[in-house]
Amino acid sequence: MHATLPLLQDSDFPQIRRDRLETVQVNMGYLCNQQCLHCHVNAGPNRKEIMDEDTIRDVLEFIKHSGARSLDLTGGAPELNPHFRLMVKAAGEAGCHVIDRCNLTILAEPGQQELGSFLAENRVEIVASMPCYLEKNVDAQRGKGVFVSSIRALKQLNGLGYGQPGTGLILNLVYNPQGARLPPPQESLEQDYRKNLGDQFGIAFSNLFTLTNMPIKRFGSTLVSHGQFDSYVDLLKQNSVKQNITSVMCRTLVSIDWQGYVYDCDFNQMLEIPLADRSAGKVHISRLNAEQLPGKSIAVADHCYACTAGQGSSCGGALVP
Repeated sequence: MHATLPLLQDSDFPQIRRDRLETVQVNMGYLCNQQCLHCHVNAGPNRKEIMDEDTIRDVLEFIKHSGARSLDLTGGAPELNPHFRLMVKAAGEAGCHVIDRCNLTILAEPGQQELGSFLAENRVEIVASMPCYLEKNVDAQRGKGVFVSSIRALKQLNGLGYGQPGTGLILNLVYNPQGARLPPPQESLEQDYRKNLGDQFGIAFSNLFTLTNMPIKRFGSTLVSHGQFDSYVDLLKQNSVKQNITSVMCRTLVSIDWQGYVYDCDFNQMLEIPLADRSAGKVHISRLNAEQLPGKSIAVADHCYACTAGQGSSCGGALVP
């Protein structure tokens, strides 16, 4: 695999600083039942990295005293961590809103038959990968049979009340472009999703999030192999919108890796770029003081342009209408 960090470090991305912490994003491990081309984590069925229970308890202790309002669980497939349900329940009891970044096909895996019911009972918000409403496009990006399995999972979640009016059970879908291009406008694409998934399968959902692919890890290496890396980064730079900088997710978020170390965002975590104000290296969540975060610099490189290009991109979709 091609290393992309050396191609991103000589950057002119503007300096940005932290605001008050709102979201703690936790990578529960790199184990996944899928292996997608666009994955910036290099997750897959053969990965062994899994957050252990002691680290989970460190995270939960930090949440209690941080003032953060949301716990955002990601992976890999976060549900494959054997302590996933412990994390969800404990965070909910602490008054934290829990988000599960779900690949949908995990609901059909052995041992996960009650996962949907568990998520609904604990009022967990689901952010589900669904890179297209066309079977051939989904299977091309994520593997043969993924589309059909995803449709079954969405119907199951709808049956539990997810995405339905008046239930309060939030089901958001996530679109990633195929190839080296920016996402289309989020609002119009959401209407296409609603029409196609609704008319063909009777599926309802809360919102659609469009995410820009990051030129790092598996996707970045593919760009290098195809001779598209520089042109893609140039595309991001040429379409960067200055106003988006004020809304980038890293200003109100910290990202924690499976070992408990803290980064400014999930993408910096994958590039192993430590917190900007920590010249001594990585900081463990057990040693982080949330009260000292506001005003601190955020570590940046050229991959940050993916968050400011076009409508902007964040874990909550586009930044501006």
